[in-house]
Amino acid sequence: MDVYMKLFIGFFLSQMFLLLLTKEQSLFNPPSAFPPNFLFGTSSSAYQEDIDLMHSLGVNSYRFSISWARILPKGRFGKINEAGINFYSNLIDALLVKGIKPLVTLTHLEFPQELEDGYGSWLSLQSQEDFAYFADICFKSFGDRVKYWVTFNEPDYQVKFGYRTGIIPPSRCSKPFGDCTDGDSEKEPFVAAHNIILAHMAAVHIYRTKYQETQGGSIGIVLHCDWYEPISDSVADMLAAERAQDFTINWFLEPIINGRYPLEMQNILGSILPEFSTAEKQKLNKGLDFIGVNHYSSYYVQDCMFSECEPGTGTSKTEGYWTQSSQKNGIPIGEPIEQDGNSFYPQGMEKIVTYLKQRYHNIPMIITENGYADTKSNSTTEELVHDAARVTYLAGHLNALSTAIRKGADVRGYLAWSLLDNFEWINGYISRFGLHHVDYKTLKRTPKSSATWYKKFISKHIQKKTKK
Repeated sequence: MDVYMKLFIGFFLSQMFLLLLTKEQSLFNPPSAFPPNFLFGTSSSAYQEDIDLMHSLGVNSYRFSISWARILPKGRFGKINEAGINFYSNLIDALLVKGIKPLVTLTHLEFPQELEDGYGSWLSLQSQEDFAYFADICFKSFGDRVKYWVTFNEPDYQVKFGYRTGIIPPSRCSKPFGDCTDGDSEKEPFVAAHNIILAHMAAVHIYRTKYQETQGGSIGIVLHCDWYEPISDSVADMLAAERAQDFTINWFLEPIINGRYPLEMQNILGSILPEFSTAEKQKLNKGLDFIGVNHYSSYYVQDCMFSECEPGTGTSKTEGYWTQSSQKNGIPIGEPIEQDGNSFYPQGMEKIVTYLKQRYHNIPMIITENGYADTKSNSTTEELVHDAARVTYLAGHLNALSTAIRKGADVRGYLAWSLLDNFEWINGYISRFGLHHVDYKTLKRTPKSSATWYKKFISKHIQKKTKK
C-alpha cells in the first residue's frame, strides 16, 4: 500500500476515534442546560441575611425583601426612615463586593400597620398610592445597583390566606371559610387582588418611565405556582385543572400581561369580579419583564362544577369549583413529604414552567423559590444537618428545570428557599427550609449536606459554562 494512503487512513481513523470519544464524553458529561448568565442563588425575606455564608456557597445572586415599615413606618404621609435606607444600601453594597447580584422584593406578605389601621390596606384604593410612593423611594435609593425588582411576593397566597381563610394578617374572613371577627370571604379577596394588581402596575409605570432606561434593570412579580394535574382524563377534570390555574396564578398574570381577568373567572364570578376602567386597561399591557415562580409541590384536581365534591379548597363558586388532593385512588402523586401534605413530584417543575411558557409566549422566568421543609420537632441536630431528602428534592427539581430549559423555556435563574432555617410565618420555627442549620438558642449556623451539594452543583455548571 502506498505510504501516503497509509498516512491518510491512519489520520482518518485517529480523527474518527477522537470524534467517538468526544461523543462518548458528551453522553456522560452533557453540556449544561443553564445559560452563561444564569442566576444561581438563595431566597429569603427581610430579616434573614448572612453574606459570608452565601459567598461560601458560590452563589451569584440573592433574593431578599425590603421591610416596607422599615422605610416608611407611617406610610406616604410620614417621614422616610433614613436608617432603614442606609441599612439596605449597605447590604446591597456588601453583596456586590462579594459578586452577588441582589434581586429585591418590595413586599413579602407584610405592610405598615398604619395602612391597615388608617384605611384597611389592600381593600382601599389608597393602597395603590402608598405602594407606588414606597416603590419610587426604593428605585431612587437602590436602583443604581439593583437590576432585578419584584413588586409582590405571592399575592395569590396573600389574598387567599389574608382575606378568605384569615390565617395570615390582616386575618379577615367569614364563615364557612374561616372564623374571623371581620371580613367577607366571598368579596374581599377580589377587591384586595384588584388593588394589588393596580399597585403593581403603578410601580411598574414609575420604574419604566423614570428609572429603567438609566438604571438598566428589570421588574416582575412572584406567584406561588403549584402544578395541577387532572385526576382523570375526563373533560370536566381537565377543565377543572385549568380553572385551578385561572383562580390562582392567572388571576394576577392575565390582567398584568393581557389587560383582563381570565375569561373563565369572568364567566363564573360575574359582578363579583371588579372591573378595570378604560384608563387602567391602557396601563395593563405587558406589565412585567419576568415572571417569578415559587414552586414547591403538585396536586391532583377534581371538577366540582358538574360533580359532587366534599367541602374543601376550591369547591365553592368564588374559588372556581374545583378541589385538590395529593392522592388518586389512595396513591400519592409523588413521594409524600412532611410539609403541609406536599409531595415530591419534580415533574411538576417542568410542567408548570412549560405551562407558563406556552400561555404567556415564553416571557422570561426566574425560579424565585423552591425548597424542602423538615418539620420533625424531635429531630437531632445531626439528623437535620444530614438532610439527604432535601438533596434529593433539589436535585430532582433542578433536573426537571434543566429539561424545560433544553426544550426552550426562557428561565433566567434558580434561587433555593432558603439560605437559613428561619421564622416561617404561621409555622414559626417548626419548619426548617434552610441549607444551613440554625441553633435558635445560640444562632450558630452549620452547613447541611444540601449546602455542600448545592455548592458543588453550582460550581459544576459554572465550570462547564466557562469551558465553552
